[in-house]
Amino acid sequence: MPHAHRVFAQILEKEQPGITLSQDGSSLRSSTGQRYFAKIGSASDKDRFLGEAESLKAMYAAAPGSVPRVIDSGVIDSESKERDSDLGRPYFLSEYKDIGPLSSAAAKVLGRRLATELHANKSDNGRYGFHVPTYCGATRQDNGWFETWPECFDALIGGLVDKLMAQGGHDGLCKQANQVRERVIPTLLGPLDIEPALLHGDLWSGNTGVDRSTGEPVIFDPSSYYGHNEADLAIGHMFGGIPESFYATYHEYRPKSEPKEQFDFRQDLYQLYHYLNHTVLFGGGYAGSARRKMDVLLREVPVTEK
Repeated sequence: MPHAHRVFAQILEKEQPGITLSQDGSSLRSSTGQRYFAKIGSASDKDRFLGEAESLKAMYAAAPGSVPRVIDSGVIDSESKERDSDLGRPYFLSEYKDIGPLSSAAAKVLGRRLATELHANKSDNGRYGFHVPTYCGATRQDNGWFETWPECFDALIGGLVDKLMAQGGHDGLCKQANQVRERVIPTLLGPLDIEPALLHGDLWSGNTGVDRSTGEPVIFDPSSYYGHNEADLAIGHMFGGIPESFYATYHEYRPKSEPKEQFDFRQDLYQLYHYLNHTVLFGGGYAGSARRKMDVLLREVPVTEK
């Protein structure tokens, strides 16, 4: 059972007076038989927990049932601590979903729901970004609010460049990435006529599945922000595992943005973000993959005259 589970008992007691909690594998089970997913982090995890909770809340509001429902999240205080060392630690409580692999049939449903519900949800302020930091893996994304999509995506890529420069040993990679920022991002993203759509942000096969109790698709572990809907399609192609039926169904409901002939280049650009992020996190061969993407983009994408 997650340590300091007193905080979870206090939360659930409000809805179900008199319940008790016990550990059930990786989840908590109440005396009524209901299961919950619960976790507690270290004080340094506050922003990550907040980003996940706010992402899931926004996604659940846009597409109910497509993600686990957040019951509560926050920081342990003096009233909910079990010991003094718990003070200031973030907690997270959501419904529990028994998740299996994403089937081809469920992938079609996910493609439709992503296109017609999640990506149909626009930011209230009409801008791109998000109101709190979110994390793609362990990487803090440089969120904020931006007036245009090119500005937002440039900031996301720029944040990774800054992290790689701080690590050292990536001068050539960073120089090439800055060329992409200067030449490719304005050319590919500047002409787009799009609205800021709510994104999952890290939609690879490991973050998708099927709720075994309902057969409905579920996505989780988001790093949300409002951006170009096509950015959510890129990482799934990098690592495979998401059935092609997902992409085919998605585009039935939400066609490729104009100019359609640049769709593949835009996917290369959006995949570059994830290759650079994986270089930040893991180094190794991901730097080579990032370079190959940038070679194609810098060679094939014509420079827009200023």
